[in-house]
Amino acid sequence: MAEGDGAGGPSVLFLHPDLGLGGAERLVVDAALALQARGCRVQIWTAHYDAERCFAETRGLSVRQAGGWLPRSLWGRGQALCAALRMAFVALYILLLSGERADVFVCDQVSACIPVLRLARTHKKVLFYCHFPDQLLTKRESLLKRIYRLPLDWLEEYTTGMADCIVVNSRFTASVFKDTFKSLCHINPDVLYPSLNISSFETVVPADIADLIPKKFLFLSINRYERKKNLALALEALHELQGRLDSHEWNEVHLVMAGGYDKRVLENVEHYEELKRLAAKLSVNDHVTFLRSFSDEQKIALFNNSICVLYTPSNEHFGIVPLEAMYMRCPVIAVNSGGPLESILHNVTGFLCDPLPTQFSEAMEKIVRDPLLKKTMGAAGRARVMEKFSSEAFTEQLYQYICRLTQ
Repeated sequence: MAEGDGAGGPSVLFLHPDLGLGGAERLVVDAALALQARGCRVQIWTAHYDAERCFAETRGLSVRQAGGWLPRSLWGRGQALCAALRMAFVALYILLLSGERADVFVCDQVSACIPVLRLARTHKKVLFYCHFPDQLLTKRESLLKRIYRLPLDWLEEYTTGMADCIVVNSRFTASVFKDTFKSLCHINPDVLYPSLNISSFETVVPADIADLIPKKFLFLSINRYERKKNLALALEALHELQGRLDSHEWNEVHLVMAGGYDKRVLENVEHYEELKRLAAKLSVNDHVTFLRSFSDEQKIALFNNSICVLYTPSNEHFGIVPLEAMYMRCPVIAVNSGGPLESILHNVTGFLCDPLPTQFSEAMEKIVRDPLLKKTMGAAGRARVMEKFSSEAFTEQLYQYICRLTQ
């Protein structure tokens, strides 16, 4: 790749740990597509890519792999260390063996690759997109875990500070960044809200799920099968809702738990089984369908047929699902913390609740009782996405960062 070639724009090389299905991956793909549309020459490099378990748009991008043979964990442990090693290897491979050259490197999630990229013979600029400090995404229940995390936490902070430009996904994440990385107090990261790739919603032909779940009140939860996503809250809220409705209404209620699922990830496998057991324990399993690694066609169909989306994570850094739901004219019931405070308007495009089954079920009951809410909140949600989170605004802001870095 010759520097600055393509359609006259800079050449941009993205580095991402694992190009699967998730909010971070959605953002990387959308950013790559946006810059490509603006005339940049774009490549994505990753340690793992499976075209069958990734967003369909990646097939229109140049995606390269390196270091997939390196382990994701050591017997289920040390995932952060392995991620850092994998990303450092990808960066080394790009510099020493790939023959690729770029004007700007864009990396996210794992900052360990940044010092490697700075080793390039001619200094290239690095933009780091911070979804959330990694050190806050793990529990430290034992002394051994705290000792293990000390050098990793230092490494994350030190290498993040080596980026030429740092952007975050929300004002919430910006405040957490300042509180967490004390040595970087002189840095004020810019907020670059993730956008919604609207074209994917307009061009995909929905799958036919009406025969599968022919219910009047279809609730939808979309999130990876991870414990931190608090998916149990959706099941517990459904159980509480049963006590609020008469038998006829309850018979028309159904919940779809659609989740990103990778059989290579032990937590995905374990948590999926945990949730199925919980649904049985709560006696709501006849009213729940678990869907693993759904297609874009199925997702559009689910949004089209749902009266509401349940978004259960607490302190979510941003959360792309509420944007998708609002664009598809679906009200959202979300936890009143983190990114949803910036994306959802309470009582206008959905409801913001404490992470309690009683509060979630109360909001669900309102949606069931008042059929007009779906229509009015749905229209308000669509308007909010178009106004605040359009791909045009995202593309322009990102392109300006790239241009500034290449000047």
